[in-house]
Amino acid sequence: MLKFKKAGEYDDVIYERSGYVARITLNSPETMNTGVKDFNKALAVVEEADDIKVLIIKGAGRALAAGAPLNEVGFVYGWKEPKHGEKAARTPIRHRLKFDRKVFYDGMLKLLFFPKITIVQAHGYLLGASMDMYLACDFLVGAEDCKFGEIEVRLGVPNVTITPLMILRIGLTNAMDLCMTGRMIDGKEAARIGLINRAVPVDKLEEEVNRYAEGFAKFPRDGIAMGKASKQAVCDALGITAGFTNHWMMHTMQTNIHFEDDEFSFFKARRDMGVREAIHARNKFYELLDK
Repeated sequence: MLKFKKAGEYDDVIYERSGYVARITLNSPETMNTGVKDFNKALAVVEEADDIKVLIIKGAGRALAAGAPLNEVGFVYGWKEPKHGEKAARTPIRHRLKFDRKVFYDGMLKLLFFPKITIVQAHGYLLGASMDMYLACDFLVGAEDCKFGEIEVRLGVPNVTITPLMILRIGLTNAMDLCMTGRMIDGKEAARIGLINRAVPVDKLEEEVNRYAEGFAKFPRDGIAMGKASKQAVCDALGITAGFTNHWMMHTMQTNIHFEDDEFSFFKARRDMGVREAIHARNKFYELLDK
């Protein structure tokens, strides 16, 4: 049985170990674990620890992770909110490309080819950029009532989030469904279509994840390393790696989107009514796609 003990101090993650198994808990529950800053620091520690075989990623509070923090979208590039009547001053494209490569290419490939076996423990919500990120992990176990979705397409960019990895996981038809509608599905449907490996009752989630972690930790370290190297070779051959090049470039491209007067702009709504009300307005605008 796994008995985790804290193994490091961080501001917004909890890093623990139990024998060959490490666990990183995203610990910003007030933001539903969006915008966690210390995850990569803890990840680097796990990567360098030769005796760690398995990494569990989970979240504190109501969700594993709910995507990008919508109060920061746009501002992370250095963009400033224009006042009424002012024209928005765009940040240089090179700055946006640099930021997006770091997040949507380097960050995702880090998890895709991470040298330990990675297990995602999903409860509550796993949405948007967070879902894109953790789909790169090896094994995903979700609560039956956990909500999964590419909700960020409702910023006005259907299909921008689609990747070869997602298509190989769930097929083109299901990938187009999620990436065009932005609708949320529960853990049962996510397991049925192949988005995650297992769906279990929420009260059994941690027990199941720990069981798989203990089981995977029985493999020899060299065997795990060879398996992860094989995964990278296959991903390269299938175009999954190249797909993330398109992913980060398209994310930068979408920051140039222009909205006509009769089209919903989350950014204008956020400026005029604040983040929470803008989210409600966005959901109302696209409610036909929830059916």
